[in-house]
Parts: sequence; structure tokens; C-alpha cells
Amino acid sequence: MVDAYRRRLLLALAATAAGAVLPRGAWPQPAAPRGALSPLIDELERRTFDWFWETTPANGLTYDRWPSPSPCSIAAVGFALTAYGIGAERGWVPRADAAQRSLATVRFFRDAPQGPQPSGMAGYRGFFYHFLDVRTGARHEDCEVSTVDTALLLGGMLFARSYFGRDDPAEAEIRKAVDAVYARVEWDWAQPRAPLICHGWTPEEEFIRYDWQGYNEAMIVYLLALAAPEHPVGPEAWGAWSRRYAYTWGSLYGFEHLTFAPLFGHQFTHTWYDFRGVRDEFMREHGIDYFENSRRATFAQRAYAIANPMHWRDYGENLWGLTACDGPANTSRLYLGDTRRFRGYSARGISMERFVDDGTIAPTAAGGSIAFAPEIVVPALQEMHDKLGSVIYGRYGFLDAFNRSFHYDGRLAYGHRVPDFGWVDNDYLGIDQGPIVAMIENHRSDLVWRTMRADPAIRLGLERAGFTGGWLGGFAKAA
Repeated sequence: MVDAYRRRLLLALAATAAGAVLPRGAWPQPAAPRGALSPLIDELERRTFDWFWETTPANGLTYDRWPSPSPCSIAAVGFALTAYGIGAERGWVPRADAAQRSLATVRFFRDAPQGPQPSGMAGYRGFFYHFLDVRTGARHEDCEVSTVDTALLLGGMLFARSYFGRDDPAEAEIRKAVDAVYARVEWDWAQPRAPLICHGWTPEEEFIRYDWQGYNEAMIVYLLALAAPEHPVGPEAWGAWSRRYAYTWGSLYGFEHLTFAPLFGHQFTHTWYDFRGVRDEFMREHGIDYFENSRRATFAQRAYAIANPMHWRDYGENLWGLTACDGPANTSRLYLGDTRRFRGYSARGISMERFVDDGTIAPTAAGGSIAFAPEIVVPALQEMHDKLGSVIYGRYGFLDAFNRSFHYDGRLAYGHRVPDFGWVDNDYLGIDQGPIVAMIENHRSDLVWRTMRADPAIRLGLERAGFTGGWLGGFAKAA
């Protein structure tokens, strides 16, 4: 039986799908011009950078989460490598120190053992395991060799390669090491069902039975695979990834866009790729670019929180943001007369096809979208800080997530209960901290985007995928 709250949400989503589209004049206009950032945003960027700088061990293997014990997340390492250059640019750490930290990191991945053995290896065929033991650098438990997490790691490596471009022994070694790591990745091997790219591989089961297809965080997988120096995939891979039946375009709370439920899918690749003005075939047909698409997705999430069809506590104009994050518990409880399902770690969000909302807000959902929509993100971060900061804001910025509607006894998956508040996480997560610091800097100065635009691999991947216009100029080169 469908719960009453679920029926309300289905009706709300159906209304938007039925053509309840904002008039064109009401669509979000181009992002507000840059100006001096507010003291909070300045402080948040610094605190979030400090999380990477102060908690990452000397070998460069950034924790998945902290302060709870955890393995290294290779995707978090990619965000850390990006943060180190930002810290040097801001003057928070000496450039030489940032270069040495980056060098230690890329040296590890250059030299880490690879092979098909189920233990003792860091990866296989140039890819790396999703999680690594922080002390040994070997595979953590039974996790998979991950194509998308390897791509996010490489996003940070390519940033380091371009940012540390001086005639200096440490910076020169960074560039050479990144060249070696990128060249070794066998993207074409990861196509058991070509031209699509598989999610991953394990020694026990071999290839995972799922492929990356349709709009999500794995844009970067295809773009890096298309540009690979040694083992690229063919240009037909992008067409297979983005074919129309796999993409879902529609109106969500009045904003027409290519939908994907959690906001991280609209943020991760955009951390390193500047999509302003550059378009592939799909976006040319729809008259926007992927940057504008992420902007509309951000506005749609805010509009959903204002509508608040589930009547969660404190959702509203400046308290919103659904993405993959920690949550209070995997349990069902009675809330306002309806049985609601709450979750632990989960990819929360709303789209034309999927919705997961248990009242849990993740500050990274808004923070990672600041470059797309600063005029709504900055007020949201400010209100989270001013209204709830005594509970959710600490040494390294915003804790990963909070839920003001969860006041139930029982075992928690993460975090702790706070009387008269609800639930709040105990941890900071690397893949959620990363978009905050990087996208604040992109909004502030274009640093990451500007640096990456100069990297030949970034241009080549976009051109082989058929992107044209904007900073690319002209037409796509022949594949």
C-alpha cells in the first residue's frame, strides 16, 4: 500500500511532469556577477580546505570520512589534490608545501602495486579500488575497482598537473607522475559491453553487470576515457552514454532540465570541467549547456523545499539540499500520521524518475552549487550557519548532514540525536567537502576551471564527445 506522504509526492511530481513549466521570463537568469564574498563563504572555504590539509596522512591517502575511522576514498583524494592548489593560490599554505603534498600523493598512485590478486593490490589495469587501506595502500575489504572513482581521482591529478607547471623539480615530477598514471588506465578494457563503460570490476566476480549510461556523475568517466593517451574509447561511447532514451528531460517544479535526482550528479564533473557555453548534440538541441542545466537543477531543489510536500521540519527558501549523504537510520517510523522510511547513507534527491527524501539536508548540496546559483546558495548557507550553526557547523565547516524531523529512539546508522533539534552527523565526508571548497573557488576566481581549460586532455575529451562553442571555439575536431 502506498503511504499518504508518498501519494502526495507522486501527485506533486506528476503536476510538474504534466507541463507546469515556469514561463521563460521566470527561469533563473545567468548567475549573479562576482563580487566580494561574504565573511561566511570566505571562512567556509578555508575551513573546508583545512579538512583536507589537516586530516590527510603524509602518504596522501585522504580519508573517506573523519573523525570516524575509515579507509581512504580515492575520489576524496581527487578532491584533496584540487584543494591543495586552491590553498596555495589563496596563500593558506606555501606553494612549495602544497606541491610536496601533491607529489607524495601522485607518487603513491604511480608506484602502488596493481594486479588481479584479491588482496595486496591497489588496483588493476590502471584503475584503482574504490577504497584503500590508509596504512598499506592496498584494497580495503572486498570493494571494487571503480571506474568513476578513478576518474574523480584523475580529475584532481590533472588539476595538479596543470596547476603545478613551474620549472621546479617537485612540480616537474608531479607532471611526469600524473602522465604515467593517466596513460596506464585501460579504459577500453573496461568496456565488456562496448561502447558503454562498466561501473567496475572485482577479482571475485570480474566485471560488474552495470554500465554508465544516462546523465549522472560519470560524465567525467567518458570525457577522460575519450582523451586517454594510451587506451582511449571511441567517440561512439559518448553517444551511447547520452542517447535519448537514457537521458530524462522534463519540468521539475517549473524548471525544465535534464534531470538527475541527487545534486552531486550535477556537481562532480563540473568541479573540473567548465561547461559554460560549450554544448554537445543533446544540449544544442535544447538550447542550453550543462552549466545552465545544473543551475536549473539547483533552483528546482529549492522550489521543492519551498513546496515541501512531505511537511518536513524547517524545509524552506533557505533550508534545502538533497544529495548523497549520511542519514540517521535505516528504519520506518510514524511521522505526522504517515509511515516514513528513513535512511542511513543514501543518494537522496528528486527527479522525473526517482525521489528519495527523508528530511535529511546535506549542506554540500547547496554549497557545491554555489558557482551555478550564488544568489540562492549564499543565503541558504548563511541561514544554515546563523540558525543551526551551533549544532551543524564546526572546525571544518558544515558537518555532512542533519535532519530536524528525526526524533526517534533506537540504533542510529551515523551521528547523534540533539534534544529539541533532531539528528546531526558526527562526520565530514571527503566527497562532500570537495565540491564545497572547489566550487567556492570557481565562483570566486574560476581557478579550477581556468586551470583545467589549459589542459589538452580536457579539450580533447570534450571535442571527441562532440562539444562545440564557448571557450572551445569553432567546431569539434574529427575523431
